[in-house]
Amino acid sequence: MEQELVSAEGKNSRAVLCQRCSCRVLSAGVATLTKRELHLPSMRKKSSLAEGSSPDSELLVEHWLVHDMFTFENVGFTKDVGSIKYLVCADCEVGPIGWHSLEEKSNFYVALERVRHE
Repeated sequence: MEQELVSAEGKNSRAVLCQRCSCRVLSAGVATLTKRELHLPSMRKKSSLAEGSSPDSELLVEHWLVHDMFTFENVGFTKDVGSIKYLVCADCEVGPIGWHSLEEKSNFYVALERVRHE
């Protein structure tokens, strides 16, 4: 991970954008870098994520953590998949770019490897 992505306060120093369509997901300075091992399905359209099939998954460790869903500029959510909602781009619906557990009501994770920064 590039050190220039994290401010001295541990926040994102750049805006977080969708890799595919460049939609702004988070503004700069609103998310905290955290490390947590999360398995996310391979990137695909929102409709196929919610079908509950067993897609290939990827273990991702570095995430931007947001505690309020209203912090996002643009983000979409899949239907519940067990106790999880996946975060997708609100414009092109590709994802998951992140993860939200219904059991952890105030934690929203956006995987650094699934977004780009500007």
